[in-house]
Amino acid sequence: MVILTLNCGSSSAKYQVYDWDNKDVLASGQVERVTIEGSQITHQAKGRDEYVRQSPCPTHKEAVELIINTITAPDVGVIKDMSVIKAVGHRLVHGGSKFTKSVVITPEVLDAFRQLSDLAPLHNPANILGVEGAQKVLPGVPHCAIMDTAWHQTMPDTAYMYALPWEWYEKFGVRRYGFHGTSFLYTAKRAAVLLGRKPSDTNLIIAHIGNGASICAVKNGVCVDTSMGMTPLEGLVMGTRSGDVDPAIPFFVMRKTGMNIDQIDEILNKKSGLLGISGKYADMRDIQSAIAAGDKRSKLVFDMECYRIKKYLGSYVGAIGRVDAIVFTAGIGEFGWESRAGICAGLEPLGIVLDPQKNKLARTRNAETLISTDGSPVKIFVIPTDEELVMTEDAYALMKGTYDVHTNFTYTFQSPDYVNKARAEGLVKDLKKTPDLARILAK
Repeated sequence: MVILTLNCGSSSAKYQVYDWDNKDVLASGQVERVTIEGSQITHQAKGRDEYVRQSPCPTHKEAVELIINTITAPDVGVIKDMSVIKAVGHRLVHGGSKFTKSVVITPEVLDAFRQLSDLAPLHNPANILGVEGAQKVLPGVPHCAIMDTAWHQTMPDTAYMYALPWEWYEKFGVRRYGFHGTSFLYTAKRAAVLLGRKPSDTNLIIAHIGNGASICAVKNGVCVDTSMGMTPLEGLVMGTRSGDVDPAIPFFVMRKTGMNIDQIDEILNKKSGLLGISGKYADMRDIQSAIAAGDKRSKLVFDMECYRIKKYLGSYVGAIGRVDAIVFTAGIGEFGWESRAGICAGLEPLGIVLDPQKNKLARTRNAETLISTDGSPVKIFVIPTDEELVMTEDAYALMKGTYDVHTNFTYTFQSPDYVNKARAEGLVKDLKKTPDLARILAK
C-alpha cells in the first residue's frame, strides 16, 4: 500500500511517497518558489541520484501537477501510475475550533477550511489548492486533513485566551491556536524515546526554527503553551514575519502613512522579521553570510531572533517546572549551530548547558543528536522533524478506522526500535564524511 502526503506552504509544496507495507520512503521532494519566478522541483527517489528540474509554477495547481508527473515518470518516478496511491494526507495549517484532530476530507470539511482561510492567509489557501489538485487526479481514494493546530488543543484556557472582550472569543473564535503541531508531535514522541520515558512522563521545550518559527511547552507529554497565536504571526522573529509587536504600532503607522489594513497585514507577514531588519535577506543562511561580511543589521536581527527565543524558553521553564530536555528542530534548529549557541548562551543557571563542540557537529537531517554537556541537568537534543510521517500514519489510521487523538494513539516512531530507513542510509554517508558525528548520536 502506498500513501502520498502533500504539504503545500505559502511558496512551496513538499511531498512524500511512502510504502506502508515495508515502512519505507520511496521518494520525497519539494517544489520551491511556487508563485515566484524560477520554480523547480527537487526529487529524491530511493537508491537514485537527486533529480532537479525547473518548471514554472504560477500557482499550487501547477506544483501538484509537477509532483504527480515526476513521481510517475518512467525515468525518475517510483510508481507506475496514480492508481497505486490508496490514501493522501494533506497538511492543513489552521483548523480553528472546528477541528481538534485529523479528519477525512469531505466537501463540507473543505468548505469549513475555506471559511478559516482568513486565520492563516499565507497557508490555508495554498493547502486547499493542494487538496483540490490532488482530488482531481485521485477522486476515488480518501483524502485526509492533518492540522497544525490539533496538537495544541490540550492548552489550558489560561494559555489560549487573550485578555480581550469575551464576545470576540464567542463570536469570532479569537484565541491562541498554535501551529507546527505535526512537528511538535513527532519530536515530542521521539524525545520521550530518547529519554527512555513514556510520553506522559516527559516535560520538554521544543523550538521549531525555520523560516516560520515557534516554540512549544510540553508538560506530561501534551502541549500547555506555544508562541504562535490565533494566526502564525505571533511569537518569534521569523523570516518575513514580525512576531510579537506592540499592537498599537500598526495603528500608529497607518495614521502616519495612510496605509490601509491590507498593506499593514502584508508588511507584518511578508516584509518584516529577518527581511525587515536586514533589508535584504529572509533566509538565515544569507544572514550568516552577511554577518561574516560585516553586515551590522544582519548581526542585529540574528541577535534579536536568538534573544526572543531565549525569552520564550525561559518563560516556559517557569510554566512547566521540571524540564527534561530542550529540543531543536526544523531547518535552522537542525543545521544552525550558530543560532543554537546564541539561544543557549547564558542559560546555564537553568541547568541548560550546551557543549560547543558537539553543537558544531550537529548538522544533519539523518540523525538525532545530543549536544548538551555530559553533566548538563537538562538534555539538549537536535531531532530532525518528520511531519510527513505523522501525516502518513494519520492518513492510514483514518482509512482503517483506527485513528484517535495522540494521547490515545501509538505511532510507529514511538517504538525504541524504530528506524527511519532513508535516514539510516544517509547517516552512513554522513559518518564517512564526519566520523566524529558518531559521538553525539542520541542513542
